[in-house]
Amino acid sequence: MAKGNINVSVENIFPLIKKFLYSDHEIFLRELISNATDATLKLKHLTQIGEAKVEYGNPMIELKIDKKKKTLHIIDRGIGMTGEEVEKYINEVAFSGAEEFLNKYKESAQDAGIIGHFGLGFYSSFMVADQVEIITKSYKDEPAVHWICDGSPEFTLEETDSKTEHGTEIILHISKDSKEFLEDYKISELLQKYSKFNQIPIKFGTRTETLPLPEGAAEDAKPETVEVDNIVNNPNPAWIKKPTELKDEDYLAFYHELYPGQFEEPLFWIHLNVDYPFHLTGILFFPRLGNNINIDKDKIQLYQNQVFVTDEVKGIVPDFLMLLRGVIDSPDIPLNVSRSYLQSDGAVKKISNYISKKVADKMASLLKNDREEFEKKWNDIKVVLEYGVISDEKFSEKSDKFMLFPTVDEKYYTWDELNEKLKDNQTDKDGKFVLLYATDKEQQDAYIQSAHEKSYEVLLMDSPIAAHFIQKLEYTKEKISFARVDADHISNLIKKDETSISKLSDEQKESLKTSIESSIDKEKYTIQLEDLSMTDAPFVITQPEFIRRMKDMQQTGGGGMFGMGAFPEMYNLVVNTNSDLATEILNKPDDEKAELIGNALDLAKLSQNLLKGKELTDFIRRSFEKLK
Repeated sequence: MAKGNINVSVENIFPLIKKFLYSDHEIFLRELISNATDATLKLKHLTQIGEAKVEYGNPMIELKIDKKKKTLHIIDRGIGMTGEEVEKYINEVAFSGAEEFLNKYKESAQDAGIIGHFGLGFYSSFMVADQVEIITKSYKDEPAVHWICDGSPEFTLEETDSKTEHGTEIILHISKDSKEFLEDYKISELLQKYSKFNQIPIKFGTRTETLPLPEGAAEDAKPETVEVDNIVNNPNPAWIKKPTELKDEDYLAFYHELYPGQFEEPLFWIHLNVDYPFHLTGILFFPRLGNNINIDKDKIQLYQNQVFVTDEVKGIVPDFLMLLRGVIDSPDIPLNVSRSYLQSDGAVKKISNYISKKVADKMASLLKNDREEFEKKWNDIKVVLEYGVISDEKFSEKSDKFMLFPTVDEKYYTWDELNEKLKDNQTDKDGKFVLLYATDKEQQDAYIQSAHEKSYEVLLMDSPIAAHFIQKLEYTKEKISFARVDADHISNLIKKDETSISKLSDEQKESLKTSIESSIDKEKYTIQLEDLSMTDAPFVITQPEFIRRMKDMQQTGGGGMFGMGAFPEMYNLVVNTNSDLATEILNKPDDEKAELIGNALDLAKLSQNLLKGKELTDFIRRSFEKLK
């Protein structure tokens, strides 16, 4: 039996690193700036503990473009490297200097903000450069060194006197197929995307600034203009501050900094700040969503120590909160080599549960502290909360503390209030508490009015996911059911001491049913004879609650969030045997019955918006003929 070590040839692996290390080649700039940030923060830490005998000062990271030489420069004033450290950290592929530093200074450096997950990050520079140079000088009293590599395993490393201050300069000789990275606009775009909130100030060029005139200046005096460093990032974003340090205007300013194109203000926000059992900071904003469930717009951004990672936060943020906007920042979220997709991890699940709990607690607090204001905002946030009840069990368990149920009359009830007010008046023949609801106040107005005449309360549930929300409530609550106000079993609702007396005998009802069945499409309609006292309408078209609800679910984005298969067009034609028309149909000659039934059916279809196309045209034409 032979034993040994597998030898991985740098010659073989280097082309793969150069070509496939990251799916987006633009990531190289994020990685190099992250390395420069780490180097700067390391120096800060070492000066604070007295190990580095140099001045930390007010460092920055600087980017320069030299179009003539086709080079991009990334310069920091950080810890720098000795020749030995270049050999160790650069020439040994995938050795993470940040990780070693954190291990060495584990206790004192835990809050230093050093990222420590970028082992291969430096080599991303070869995706856009034919040659890379490093000119670096350590904070230690050792000479600067100059490293050059053309993307092959060969390199040169020698001492140099061209750098006298500690820090590192990376020089990328941009390749022909990556010349866009020599354009100011492209680098500015990437800095805004990845380094907008970097911990260390980033300088990219200069800008002109006009100085204010001194007091007592002459009227014709012209203000002086000066060239100043153009700092492109905000190293102190709102989410890293304590909530007690911020006012409402600070949160709003940060919102517009995150989303410059947004003119509407957010409704409210949740500041996340936790140190144990994981580190997490961030701010989530509730925008005015209404019934909008577009989850691709203005996504939540994920940062790691203020370095942008991705706006694909599925798995960290509960699904229903992906409708929100804002920032999540955590060094505890594990990332793969590209830092673009999350790996499954126990910490991620804990973070997701924490965020869900935090949102639930915030909702309960808003309702308790200012119910009137919370009710005003309900229509703009209900789709998020309903989605949360449907998709997140922990959130659903807390939802009774803040979920509201508005009526068509704009009254708002909590779940407990609904039970208290309606259960004695809205039960069916099986003793179930039935909640009537409408999805469209205008279209279902006739049914709403009929329900009101019987003193029934009608909820307004008009969000695009209302059918799913209702299904969830029926599953989790005991002895309740929901019925749309135009549903097929509304007549099963009973009031105390209520009785119904039929105007027709059983024999007359059977004759009426036979006449109607012979005049309509029996495959589409099921005839139901009811002694209705709830409405004066002779014919009422309803749909089986189950079929209608499943169709509503099917319409929620088709193959999207809640996509389902197709359901058939099936309706009930409820004939009110207590109406005058029922008696008239019985008394009409056979040749006139069909016309009378057809007209009544058209009116019933019209009230449900089911009369369309040629049927509607023919109905209008017949109506005009009658007027003549």
